[in-house]
Amino acid sequence: VLVLVNGKRRHTTSVTTTEAKTGRGTAPVDFNSIPLNAIKRIEVLRDGAGAQYGSDAIAGVINIILDDSEGGEAALSYGQNRTKFEPTDQNLHDGGTTVAQLKEGFRFGEDGHFNVGAEYRHHSPTNRSGFDTIIFQADPTPANLATQGHVNYAAGDGGALDVDAWFNGRLPLSSGAELYAFGTYDHRDSTGATFFRYPDSSSNVVSVYPNGFRPVSVGTNKDLSLTAGVSGNAAAWSWDTSLTFGQNKFAYDLRNSINASLGAASPTSFHLGDFRFDQLSLNLDASRPLSLSGFAQAVNLAVGAEYRHEKFQTQPGDPASYAAGPFTAFDAGAQAGPGLQPADAADATRSVGSAYVDLSTNLTKALLVELAGRFEHYSDFGNTGAGKLSALFQVTPTFALRGAVSNSFRAPSLSQISYKATSTSFGEGGVLASLLTLPVASPIAKALGAQDLKAEKSVNLSVGFTFAPVDSFNMTVDFFHIKVKDRITISERISGTDLTSFIQSQFGLTGIEGVNFFTNAIDTRTKGVDVVATYRQGFAPGALKLTAAYSYAKTEVDGVRATPAQLQALGFNDVLFGVEERNTIEDAAPRSKAILSADWSAQTYSLVARLTRYGSAVRVFDFGGGFEPRQVYSARTQLDLEAEVRPLKNLSFAIGGTNVLDKYPDRSSDDINYAGNFPYDVLSPIGFNGAYFYARAQVKF
Repeated sequence: VLVLVNGKRRHTTSVTTTEAKTGRGTAPVDFNSIPLNAIKRIEVLRDGAGAQYGSDAIAGVINIILDDSEGGEAALSYGQNRTKFEPTDQNLHDGGTTVAQLKEGFRFGEDGHFNVGAEYRHHSPTNRSGFDTIIFQADPTPANLATQGHVNYAAGDGGALDVDAWFNGRLPLSSGAELYAFGTYDHRDSTGATFFRYPDSSSNVVSVYPNGFRPVSVGTNKDLSLTAGVSGNAAAWSWDTSLTFGQNKFAYDLRNSINASLGAASPTSFHLGDFRFDQLSLNLDASRPLSLSGFAQAVNLAVGAEYRHEKFQTQPGDPASYAAGPFTAFDAGAQAGPGLQPADAADATRSVGSAYVDLSTNLTKALLVELAGRFEHYSDFGNTGAGKLSALFQVTPTFALRGAVSNSFRAPSLSQISYKATSTSFGEGGVLASLLTLPVASPIAKALGAQDLKAEKSVNLSVGFTFAPVDSFNMTVDFFHIKVKDRITISERISGTDLTSFIQSQFGLTGIEGVNFFTNAIDTRTKGVDVVATYRQGFAPGALKLTAAYSYAKTEVDGVRATPAQLQALGFNDVLFGVEERNTIEDAAPRSKAILSADWSAQTYSLVARLTRYGSAVRVFDFGGGFEPRQVYSARTQLDLEAEVRPLKNLSFAIGGTNVLDKYPDRSSDDINYAGNFPYDVLSPIGFNGAYFYARAQVKF
């Protein structure tokens, strides 16, 4: 999906997700870096929109419009999870979240404004782990047995502290043009829990952690976006030109850990690496009506061009984070690391030039037609194009049909092209072994059959209708069908003695135990429907709004690339796309979601109730040796409530809760709950933190 802010492309994060279940292999836009009190509304274009807006728009476009209202607002809220956690028979109170917001808006004449704001968010961690039975990766020594029955792991939310700032302004000029600028900044410090390391294990030095230890990952995220532009009119043209700079920097650290191969001299805190992504975009857009013979009404012409420059960099961690020390009976590298090595450092750039044209007109009074085309040139992988044809037919004043056919594309990100990481451990007999995540341009990856990444290409078909028989009721229904070719995934971990011998003989590198790399491995097909109905009616002394929404989407793998001949010669088959990755794409997420909400508001108070039902999900693990346990997590329904009172015109107080009935997903089976340490799986959309309650105070001035 392509994300815009005030119509301008938003940059992505610098970190490529390689270990998570969902989103694996992606570097998405970080929505948490956009302050909530900066948002006026969110627009969603669900049709394929690559022809109008460019790459990443296969699934559609999300456009976040920033606040431009006059006046100020301050808000303070606090919430906490309060839940009965059955696996340990505990009443837990955690996940405390404080949010403080402040903003002010000024007006300049009729059209000018300047808005500025700040936001502070602090979220405490949660833990929903079960009692440890220590049969997972632990020897039954007395020291390890002493940890039995304790909550040693930490499954849940990490802690996070965000400090945000933003502004949004527009100033009319004497020439009739308008100068505008907006920006956001986010600084986030976050922590995450990793697996527990037992006292007597190759991961630990007992003199340092006699009771075992659980490393804590630490991230420092800095996210900046700035846009400045000028818009105006010249002759029959309306024009807009802008410059946008986006940057994401992430520093990855570790504390409460150890590099056991260094012995008792090992540090317990490590710097694992730095990641940075920069994006600079220059845009010029213009539009005008054209009077053309043969057309009953004017044809609206929109044209535009964009130049974009992107840069992705990684830098290594400190030497102790990846070192293989003298104690070969112990694991090398920082536990829960290791850090990026100097040979893993990446520095990649690309330039992208594009141009588009868009024509729309009413062929008849009832029929609106739009045709768009776009061409893009990438300095690192070539040319691509997209087109779109859409129509809206107003059958009656209350009923309209709409449909669109388009093709789109998503270029591989710089991180997917150039990301590299190495983890080193001691294998059998104390021999060093390395696991490599390789860019496709790596000589080793090439020798194993890796191909240069291509753009993902899609064909998007959609048809639907809108129905508004009376002013108080409206309904939209949209069916969609999306085919994606050459979808990018990460291969399975390819490992074995034949691989190790091949890399040693061909490249002189010893101890390479396994590799993986990005690949255009699959084609997918997604089909579904979105339905939204809204009813508004006066009720008692206030107004009642009822909303019903339903969505269904099913994704299937339509084709899998054959294993390269180079890998087949080494005895590997079906390694580009594995069992777990198929599960992630096809059925790890619920196919259906339904929402019923009621919002009643009067002059001094309001009530909101929302019932959300998530469909079932499936989890599949591949533990090797043909052991592939599968579990179905049944559908769950969540109830959210909020009540707000306004004792004064500009002052309000609210209390509310999400998942107020304290619902949990199904318990994971013994095959996949890691000896009881993880009683619930990460896949459930309802989450496993339980009920959350909050209070909020807000004043406007």
